Amino acid sequence: MAKRLKKLVIVESPAKARKIGGYLGDDYIVEASIGHIRDLPQRAADIPKEYKKFPWSREGVDIENDFAPLYVISPDKKQKVQELKDLLKESDELI
Repeated sequence: MAKRLKKLVIVESPAKARKIGGYLGDDYIVEASIGHIRDLPQRAADIPKEYKKFPWSREGVDIENDFAPLYVISPDKKQKVQELKDLLKESDELI
């Protein structure tokens, strides 16, 4: 019998994940990110090395490129991001 793949749904809070999971049923994996997983850099140390050369990098927004934000994964969220990536490998769709 073929393995039945599931759809992954990511929401912000664990309470929402439980509630939505109850509605969606067994064909879905509903996981909480437990808050925001990306944000603008809070400190100079958070800026990726390849962006430090740009004068706008300390502000976190490239004003010369249509105000493109520089999002970084919060250090305290790296483990959660890895968990979500692992769940995505087991899923056939991300919703």
